[in-house]
Amino acid sequence: MSALDFDAFDRTPLTREPFPFLIVPGFVKAEARAAIHRDYPQIDKPGSFPTGELTYGPAFRELLAELEGPAMARHFSEKFGMDLETLPTMVTVRGQAREKDGQIHTDSKTKVITVLIYMNAGWEAPSGRLRLLRSSESLDDMIAEVPPDEGTLLAFKVTENSWHGHKPFVGQRRAIQLNWVTGEDVVKREQRRHALSARIKKLWPFG
Repeated sequence: MSALDFDAFDRTPLTREPFPFLIVPGFVKAEARAAIHRDYPQIDKPGSFPTGELTYGPAFRELLAELEGPAMARHFSEKFGMDLETLPTMVTVRGQAREKDGQIHTDSKTKVITVLIYMNAGWEAPSGRLRLLRSSESLDDMIAEVPPDEGTLLAFKVTENSWHGHKPFVGQRRAIQLNWVTGEDVVKREQRRHALSARIKKLWPFG
């Protein structure tokens, strides 16, 4: 049985201005979340980690397989009007946030679509909520704010103006990031970069 609610995804309209995005609370089904939460990798350092550098349980492994599977690519291709089924994917995982995280930015041009799946039970902090922005000037000039609640999906097309960021938060903040990227060379390069960073963090106690 799928852990992902594609019916809810299909029902959610794509907002097209100022860049294409959609937000789907409960995209990860309620009945699947406890096992995924239990099997989520234990991450005690900030930053993004490639899945190959992490240890996790079967429910999390099954979720990753679905996220990179054909149904996901098919539904996203239809929603965004793009052929994503021919593009490679890349997944990184976060577990902790630091003070400097969340600065306003757009994603690199090698990323085609960015998908964030949040896995935080009962988010109450006013900070750490991702904001989609109209410009790079201010976090207050926002289109939408997304609390990183358990099961919530945020997806957007990477464009020159797909600005986003969040107010500083320090502590546990679980997020899975999936990207469709422009080529396998991007995947290999980013995997090497993230893997090196992950190994340094494991050796450096103050990171």
